[in-house]
Amino acid sequence: MGYTTFDKAGYEAFKANDRDGPVHMLNLIKLRAEAVYEDGRQATGAEAYAAYGRESAATFAKLGGKIIWRGGMEQMLIGPEKMWDLCFIAEYPSVQAFASMHTYAEYRAAVVHRQAAVEDSRLIRMAPQALGGNFGE
Repeated sequence: MGYTTFDKAGYEAFKANDRDGPVHMLNLIKLRAEAVYEDGRQATGAEAYAAYGRESAATFAKLGGKIIWRGGMEQMLIGPEKMWDLCFIAEYPSVQAFASMHTYAEYRAAVVHRQAAVEDSRLIRMAPQALGGNFGE
């Protein structure tokens, strides 16, 4: 069984860990071959996730969100043999901006598609830092 959503305790900890400045969210997504909708509608995982993207786009933009990096996974060099279908970093202007997405009815309706599409995922919160000249800085 994969990870497809956060639990209440993790979400509350996320909101409590408030700070000034943007939040970067690393998204690693493994899609189902066939989406699993509770109402029985048919779509591939890719089609369902695309619907999630289309239907959540207005809320994401309204809150100041943007995709700052996107890449296609080619190979796992270090780590378990897991291939992710989608890899991207979404930036939100603040912790509150991310947390408030779920207060919008349009976004909550779009999440149905994400839940139907995703087999497994990782959502990793990161604080942006200045770029350095080497790996340790």
